[in-house]
Amino acid sequence: MSEFLKAPALKEINANKRKLNWGEVPAIYHMVSSSVGELDGILTHGFDSSYKHLLNRDTWNMDLLGGYTDKDGKPAVKIKPQISLKHVFNEMGYELHCFPMIQGERLDTTLLKNPWCPFLAWIPETMRRLFRINSLPAFIIYSMDNGDEADLELIKYAYLRVENLIDILRGSFDIIEVDGFSIAEFYRDIERQKTNDTVNEIRDIN
Repeated sequence: MSEFLKAPALKEINANKRKLNWGEVPAIYHMVSSSVGELDGILTHGFDSSYKHLLNRDTWNMDLLGGYTDKDGKPAVKIKPQISLKHVFNEMGYELHCFPMIQGERLDTTLLKNPWCPFLAWIPETMRRLFRINSLPAFIIYSMDNGDEADLELIKYAYLRVENLIDILRGSFDIIEVDGFSIAEFYRDIERQKTNDTVNEIRDIN
């Protein structure tokens, strides 16, 4: 997956896409590009998000984590909260899901003031999905059939941005597992399926 290790900036990718398509950008490209652009500002934009909320230490169970106030007056912990992450591909797009780990078990249920939960409150309906890239699975399939170099660069950029956001979480959390295909692995899996379909079609002809 070395080809996924580098990608131009999103602004450059979008400019190249417009150039390749004489200024016309397909709707599915625009949806994916807009979603990825939102990830670039997920920690700096004013609006709240599940991802930003997760990093807010005021929501953590400080009693469980050995919480204290550091020399700068900020909340700190002796034990990183344990979480599990999951890559999810569905009809809406790609999503990164998060689950609290409690005594070695990944839980997907509402938890309020549970002494073993790393968070004061965990409500899956509003906290589980950290972010979404709209229509990404459909875009990956589209790019293999009708795509250009800008489409592939956008997929690479999305992969790198997600991996970067996971790395940021590693700085604050003990991530026990990351389940499911990454974006790069999903791309490769679709690529293998298409190759196998082509081989089978050739065999049927012969």
